[in-house]
Amino acid sequence: MDNPVPPRATGPGPRRRDRHGRGMRGPIAPPQVPLAASRAEAFADLVQDSVERLERRWPQLADIDFLVLEVPRLDGKSWNDEAVPLGGTIPAREGRPARVVVYRRPVEIRTKGRDERAALVHEVVVEQVAEVLGLTPETVDPRYGED
Repeated sequence: MDNPVPPRATGPGPRRRDRHGRGMRGPIAPPQVPLAASRAEAFADLVQDSVERLERRWPQLADIDFLVLEVPRLDGKSWNDEAVPLGGTIPAREGRPARVVVYRRPVEIRTKGRDERAALVHEVVVEQVAEVLGLTPETVDPRYGED
């Protein structure tokens, strides 16, 4: 035991390896792969796809802001007797365009897979756009209500 082990350098600095010596963990998937997208980003993509699908038929949708929020606000209401909304609208005001809001968590809870979620997101977007434009959902999207 002629060679003593040199003491560890202690001090603030980035750790180069984890404590088991296997190296730092990296991302599971590269950023280009859909697996790398968070659930919120994937949901926002579903809303954007639905909006783009409707904008081909209704170019005036470019003047409407589309938002994704986690959950609806209570604002003094309670939803004990009624269902939690899946979406909503905010009318246009001076200097502000109309807004369509889709609530992510209530939609996710009501769906099982990506395809079912995409269909429900599209239904919610169509219903809210119809409300903003003062039309029926069937007028906004003739395939509304079909499976």
